[in-house]
Amino acid sequence: MSCRNIYLLASLLLALSSCDKGAQAPDPAAPGAARPAGPYFDVRGLLDGQIRQLSARHRGAIKEVSLRGGPVETVRVPQVKWTDELQIFYQADINKAALRGAYRLDSAAKAGGAVRRTYTAQPGHPNVSVTRLSVLSAGGQPQELEATLKQDNTLFSGQKQLRLTLQNGQLNAYSVRGSQKLVLFDTLRFSTRVRVE
Repeated sequence: MSCRNIYLLASLLLALSSCDKGAQAPDPAAPGAARPAGPYFDVRGLLDGQIRQLSARHRGAIKEVSLRGGPVETVRVPQVKWTDELQIFYQADINKAALRGAYRLDSAAKAGGAVRRTYTAQPGHPNVSVTRLSVLSAGGQPQELEATLKQDNTLFSGQKQLRLTLQNGQLNAYSVRGSQKLVLFDTLRFSTRVRVE
């Protein structure tokens, strides 16, 4: 399978797994609507800012994709539509009215003054798809974001591990790995790692 086909298949796969309509990415070019501040880390605000930066600087990306445990295919994408590319990460937004009180916050100091804040879903909240969100920050700036997502319904089940890394306030790499199972189909495992150019 050619790199172009792998890229298209991986993009389609990630789009199909973005089933949460409440987590749609906004158009970064549209005037910013005021968002009420939430009790948890502002994933949406972080992504909105990164999309604006990446789009303004016309950043490309190098993608490594593996499907069904097969060989890793690498493709360079010189022009990226960042709103679409980072769409899946909006699913890690836990600042929704229905999720207030759904997460326990734990904080741990790390070497060099960094702090890791981990939001863990509490039992008794059926609307939770993000089971864990962890953010490592230094000097008030996020350095790393990791999220574990699960979906389970009569037609579809799946899980995803999302990871973003930032350097000097700018996104430099991210990855998505997981599996999904549709009724009557085999489980599909996938992995994508991306380095921003």
